Amino acid sequence: MSITVLTGGDCLSFDGRNAWALRELINAGVRGCTPIDNPAPRWSAYVFNLRRAGLAIETVHERHGGVFAGTHARYVLRSLVSLIDEEAA
Repeated sequence: MSITVLTGGDCLSFDGRNAWALRELINAGVRGCTPIDNPAPRWSAYVFNLRRAGLAIETVHERHGGVFAGTHARYVLRSLVSLIDEEAA
């Protein structure tokens, strides 16, 4: 999978899992994504890579209960992006 977006006058291209994560963030909108709702092995790494490329992504820490109570991250894409091209592998 590959995806190309336009943001702030810059054209950015991603492939593989980074492209998948960006697509998930775009689809989620202001709701954002969590590793619980959008399972993937390395969400934090994908977000790191997208941020390093120049995208603004907010991390919201949310509490959860249950046997393994604690917190989890919700990632919200804050950059305005326009999809230019998307290709499924």
